[in-house]
Amino acid sequence: MPHKELPLPSHFDPEKTGEVWKVSYQQRAEDAGKWAREHDILPASDDEFKICLVAVDVQNTFCIPGFELYVGGRSGTGAIDDNRRLSEFIYRNLDVITQICPTMDTHQAMQIFHALYLVNDKGEHPASFTLISADDIQKGKWKFNPALCYSFQIDEDFGQKHLLHYTRKLKEGGKYDLTIWPFHGMLGGIGHALVASVEEAVLFHCVARYSQTDFHVKGDRPFTEHYSVLGPEVLEGPGGEPIGQKSDKFFNKLFQFDAVVIAGQAKSHCVAWTIDDLLQDILARDRRLVEKVYLLEDCTSPVVVPGIMDYTDLADAAFRRFADAGMHVVRSTEPIESWPGIKL
Repeated sequence: MPHKELPLPSHFDPEKTGEVWKVSYQQRAEDAGKWAREHDILPASDDEFKICLVAVDVQNTFCIPGFELYVGGRSGTGAIDDNRRLSEFIYRNLDVITQICPTMDTHQAMQIFHALYLVNDKGEHPASFTLISADDIQKGKWKFNPALCYSFQIDEDFGQKHLLHYTRKLKEGGKYDLTIWPFHGMLGGIGHALVASVEEAVLFHCVARYSQTDFHVKGDRPFTEHYSVLGPEVLEGPGGEPIGQKSDKFFNKLFQFDAVVIAGQAKSHCVAWTIDDLLQDILARDRRLVEKVYLLEDCTSPVVVPGIMDYTDLADAAFRRFADAGMHVVRSTEPIESWPGIKL
């Protein structure tokens, strides 16, 4: 029998997707149990065809207007529209999504991509969205802030050597220049939390399907950026010492599923880098796995800062490259059973 999409539960309010509010956990858990009984939804352990949904950084800091790095895309309402569709996708396909894995961008103030990390000769910090190149460091335009030595338990010489090494490694790897981002995704802060509408949908899924939500923290290492949940931008410091590590455990987990669906923010950065890492790992292990990956193109938007930066074209080019490699670019509004390779 073909899969029949479920209706949206009455508690879901699409107009609240761009707002911050408290999820009524106990009530939603009770509602989810009733919903499962009413619609004959079985535990996820019964799934023959197993589907994992990876929700990349669906956090207030990226998804709510007025927060630090709101991803509005060119429309200005990008992340809001994405999360409305993502929530609806979860509810409509609740009975066939086996597990949901949200990634959580997690930062503190003293990290290499925050202004506090660098100073110029006047002791000033770079402005948000400043791009820092290896040439800037080599010429002394920006340098490591020695006031951070106490907190990191390093000396100034190491801090400066690492900064030069790091920016060079980014260039060698074809990555973006080091970008100075505003404080965002701050551990312990409201911006770090999942968007309430999505959090509610994820909880509802967890209870209805007896499938524990599997959260993955990334971005908490001070000496490297971590756009991709599968690994940081640079793995080693100037002396070969580890400053981060790839998540082979998560990669191995994902490919225990028959399908891996990816959505979230931002299409140009954390989503694109996660998919790119996934693709490189697939090509190194088993090219056939590429056909398991589905990209929800209408549940992700690129970084656009009007008059400063617009990564739309780069993000779209990345998705074309992923499709050319064999990944499936799909839309959340299409019946999931119509996606190529899905066997429900």
